[in-house]
Amino acid sequence: MSGSYCKSLYSFSGDQHQQGLTFEVGEIIRIVHPLPGGWWEGELDGVRGWFPSSYVQVLEKTASMTSLPVEDVGEPLPQLWKCYMSPQGRRYYVNTSSNETTWERPSRVPGTPNTPLKHTSLPTVNGFRSSGSPLHQNEHSHISLVKKPSLEPQSPCPTSPTRWQSKETTITINCVTFPLPMSTPEQQLLKPDEWSYCDYFWTDKKDPQGTSCISGFEVLLQKQLKGKHMQKEMAEFIRERIKIEEEYAKNLAKLSQIPLAGQEEGTLGEAWAQLKKSLADEAEVHLKFSSKLQSEVEKPLLTFRENFKKDMKRFNHHIAELRKQLVGRHSAVEKARKALADRQKDLDVKTQQLEIKLSNKMEEDIKKAQRKSTQAGDDLMRCVDLYNQSQSKWFEEMVTTSLELERLEVERVEMIRQHLCQYTTLRHETDMFNQSTMEPVDQLLQSVDPARDRELWVQEQKTGDIRPVDIEI
Repeated sequence: MSGSYCKSLYSFSGDQHQQGLTFEVGEIIRIVHPLPGGWWEGELDGVRGWFPSSYVQVLEKTASMTSLPVEDVGEPLPQLWKCYMSPQGRRYYVNTSSNETTWERPSRVPGTPNTPLKHTSLPTVNGFRSSGSPLHQNEHSHISLVKKPSLEPQSPCPTSPTRWQSKETTITINCVTFPLPMSTPEQQLLKPDEWSYCDYFWTDKKDPQGTSCISGFEVLLQKQLKGKHMQKEMAEFIRERIKIEEEYAKNLAKLSQIPLAGQEEGTLGEAWAQLKKSLADEAEVHLKFSSKLQSEVEKPLLTFRENFKKDMKRFNHHIAELRKQLVGRHSAVEKARKALADRQKDLDVKTQQLEIKLSNKMEEDIKKAQRKSTQAGDDLMRCVDLYNQSQSKWFEEMVTTSLELERLEVERVEMIRQHLCQYTTLRHETDMFNQSTMEPVDQLLQSVDPARDRELWVQEQKTGDIRPVDIEI
């Protein structure tokens, strides 16, 4: 499909996405790199960028680019039927008169083939998409109903058919149709080299009690909320550590003021006084440590948590609104589908009555039924178009939001790691400062000299060196 052109069905603002391509409705875009994951690279007015494939419709190629018929083995084909080869190497058959297409080889009996495909397929998004829109047909023909998503890659050739899944090969979750794992090959990941959130949270899962299902986004969101709660507990842990430091500093300062053994003299007295002073210095160190813990560890953890909490609430509300819109539009499609079936049934009944009894009134009733059937078909197509727009928006926002959650999770873990490293750094600094308060005490203890103390004390306190003598009588 690379090198083909597509026409934008909806406007897209590439400014909100990294390397996005901006375009309005109805613009012609050259397809540069069509990824199976649902995002294509395109070029418009010399500018390249990425956009969701569900926002565009691939244009038919020129006649010179159309596939040429191939020889079909076996008995001759019915009149007006030709055999073609899809890019995947599979034969399909085209009625050159009605442009009907089918994968199955038409029989020689004239009539409609077993599986005609008279509608144009819409591009799939990440391997799943609810439907394509039925074509407008004349009032006397049946209008095709919406089908399930394709199992096979779409052919770039305008006459190539698309095989649709049956109900047995799909499962609908949150009003979004997914292929069953056993009926389709594994879809290409958006980020194949990473275990990225954007690839693994599309389907639902049972809650721990097994009573109901929770969406993949809710699972992802709960992990983030758990991380937010853990961050709060970490901040509380640091708060308790701060209290211990503050109480410890208070007790050290109190202990340094106790006058016990304050009368000790000499070099030992000096060492004892320095020891008590070191307690006051150590108290100051621990007080500063607790203050830095509060400003450099606890406060950033709580601030980040509050911002994180606001982001989670905003993301949850946004995705919930999109899911609610998707459910509503899916219901509208089903209602319009039923209305079309009822109108077609009414038209069939009136047509059968006309064959039995001809009358002007009956012909008027048939025309009226035909108009209602056509109107119901138009209503269905409008509902499908609105649903597809919602589903495309849901896909785009799920990818964008899950990547944002992934970024926030990385930022949260890295932020906590950095602040815990700051905690250990401050703790090492505290130990170092505590050691510096003890160094003078160590020096004075090494200098304790009882002989020198005795000398100094004697010099200061001596009362004379005249000894008493024996008295002779």
